[in-house]
Amino acid sequence: MDYFKKYVSNTTAGSGNQLFFIADDANKVQKSRLFYRINKGGKYNYSFLFSNIIDSTYSDGKFSHKNLIVDSWDILGMGVRIFSECSEESLAEEEFIPLTFKGEQCKEVMPGEFFATDPIELSPSENEYICIQIEFKGSMIPYHEESLIPTFVFDGDEWKPSKLTPFPGMIGCERNVKIRVGFLGDSITQGCGTEINSYTHWNAKLAQMLGNGYAYWNLGLGYGRANDAASDGAWLFKAKQNDVAVVCYGVNDIMQNMPEEQIKKDLGEIVLKLKASGVKVVLQTVPPFNYEGEKIEKWERINRYIKDELSKECDMLFDNAQVLSLSSEAAHKAAFGPHPNAEGCLAWANKFYPVLKSFLESAEKQT
Repeated sequence: MDYFKKYVSNTTAGSGNQLFFIADDANKVQKSRLFYRINKGGKYNYSFLFSNIIDSTYSDGKFSHKNLIVDSWDILGMGVRIFSECSEESLAEEEFIPLTFKGEQCKEVMPGEFFATDPIELSPSENEYICIQIEFKGSMIPYHEESLIPTFVFDGDEWKPSKLTPFPGMIGCERNVKIRVGFLGDSITQGCGTEINSYTHWNAKLAQMLGNGYAYWNLGLGYGRANDAASDGAWLFKAKQNDVAVVCYGVNDIMQNMPEEQIKKDLGEIVLKLKASGVKVVLQTVPPFNYEGEKIEKWERINRYIKDELSKECDMLFDNAQVLSLSSEAAHKAAFGPHPNAEGCLAWANKFYPVLKSFLESAEKQT
């Protein structure tokens, strides 16, 4: 897509289509607002990317699964506005700058379509919010059930917290950066375990440390599996648009009883396909998750495979268990909760920062 030749992500909020919902009335017009905290302030052109494909498998996959093509739905209008914070006052505001699609305010979203809004110049300051308002209708709508950003739907009388809205896949900003970094993984990468709108998940803290010379795209999705990404669908397509992909998978594959050899194969396929697309791969071990029974030994064997064999195919390896495990004797237990809390995420970022910084600086010299 030509989109990725111009635009890079300008937030560390998690992104992607995790699930879909069925509307009670396909003809009812709904209105939502989504608040994204911005990394790099300044005057830039913005374009907001969407897709109409489910990226990952949700829960056990009985309801929604990877690469599911969503039915057609309609955007009846979109607008954007900058706020210093997400508050009752910001929800009361009605003046939004209209967004268009090839000059039109309405857009029929086709099954399986990737699409983006026309460019618009915005000037948010660092840590201000870009608020996107969407008016839409349809019977089947993709969305992000476990998103950690503030999202609201208007019920006819007031704005109420709700995730039942389409989500942009990228808050695209037209600016030059040294390296495009994508964080590819599950709910732990997405940031589950930290507070909504806190931006205290591990890759958000890591991005703050590394600075705004780079761009960061959080492709973490709750319940996501290595098996989803290895299928080479829309999720991995987005990861391939980065210069560096930081990959952290395996928890959900283990918890959903995926065969051990399949997990190893899927992790290898992700590395292979990213490398074939010219992406440098920083692979992480499977985090501790308070595993029980046979899952403990399975986790240990998969991590041994990652460290002893798969790491040879990657550009860098980071063993997150050195930070996240309760102890060397109980390495499978999570010191900061199965989904690391803000304290654990900061410890993770602090340990990861110096080695990733060195790696990225070396990668810059090679480009």
